[in-house]
Amino acid sequence: MTATLRLTEALIARPSVTPEDHGCQALMAERLSALGFETHTLVFGPEQAPVTNLWAIKRGLGHAQGSPTLVFAGHTDVVPTGPLDQWGSPPFVPSHRDGLLYGRGAADMKTSLAAMVVASEEFVASHPQHRGSIAFLVTSDEEGPSVDGTVKVCEWLQERGERLDCCIVGEPTSVKQVGDMIKNGRRGSLSGKLRVKGVQGHIAYPHLAKNPIHLVAPALAELVAITWDLGNDHFPPTSWQVSNIHAGTGANNVIPGELVIDFNFRFSTESTPESLQQRLEDVLRQHGLDFHIDWTLGGRPFLTRKGPLVEAISAAIEQVTGVTTELSTTGGTSDGRFIAQVCPQVVEFGPVNASIHKIDEHVRVADIEPLKDIYRATLERLLA
Repeated sequence: MTATLRLTEALIARPSVTPEDHGCQALMAERLSALGFETHTLVFGPEQAPVTNLWAIKRGLGHAQGSPTLVFAGHTDVVPTGPLDQWGSPPFVPSHRDGLLYGRGAADMKTSLAAMVVASEEFVASHPQHRGSIAFLVTSDEEGPSVDGTVKVCEWLQERGERLDCCIVGEPTSVKQVGDMIKNGRRGSLSGKLRVKGVQGHIAYPHLAKNPIHLVAPALAELVAITWDLGNDHFPPTSWQVSNIHAGTGANNVIPGELVIDFNFRFSTESTPESLQQRLEDVLRQHGLDFHIDWTLGGRPFLTRKGPLVEAISAAIEQVTGVTTELSTTGGTSDGRFIAQVCPQVVEFGPVNASIHKIDEHVRVADIEPLKDIYRATLERLLA
């Protein structure tokens, strides 16, 4: 059993359902401290559900003179298991079947965290006088609200004057085999809760009421048909999707007095949150609706163009696996959106993502060492 596999199993065995860390970061910090990392445990959030975060940094030669800092970032929290009786083995007991390692968090993203730690151990052993600095930014609030995790650590780092140059987020980005895709950006996320007011009344006397469902229907049809933007060479067009509609009192003879619609924009760099808000509200006003929207900006889009980090990790992937990687900005959001506000180069790279958040989440055991080797080869290209 390799050092990476042992550490992966030790992390999976800790039931760190968000926002609980359950000792994962302490285990990582112990390993990193032995390498000479300066470690900080940062706790934010409410007392009844605190969020644990880890910042660790090993300052190499030339740090004060501006040599680069490469950050490994990720999360120790995992999503709930779902029905235990549907798992082939207990989700927090690392289990092997047919060349696969099963457990909640195996793919998202404890294998990546273990690979990052072991890659750092091997790199420091081979390059004790390395230039630049290696850092870890780890949270237990990525699968939850994401308000007391990475975003708070980034604010703390800014207050300390820490400079971040490159960051690899260990999200599971590979599609069919390790290395076939990295994310060099992500779309922005803008959500809204729309309340359309009507007048409640008896369904047999519609002239004495105003049905908000009927009132909003033409506006919804128009919003669905809008081309918000055409995207660009890096991002697909912005999309608008309704996720929930609710109205009614539960009685089939009552016209509701209010309609609530939840929706979300996933937007490219061709649009801004402000422009999307304005365009959507203009449509609602044109239809004469009495409405209110509570807006939530989940994150702005970010993009890392080809440069030192993209070139280093792409070359490392080809060196280890022979695969020519694809750059992509598809998929959901990640904590990369927060790090990109304080770090000019951010990419996401990790194992195959086919089983994430599913029953019987797993990784291929044969993929674990190549993942570690890619992280190490990236370190060597940037800091050796």
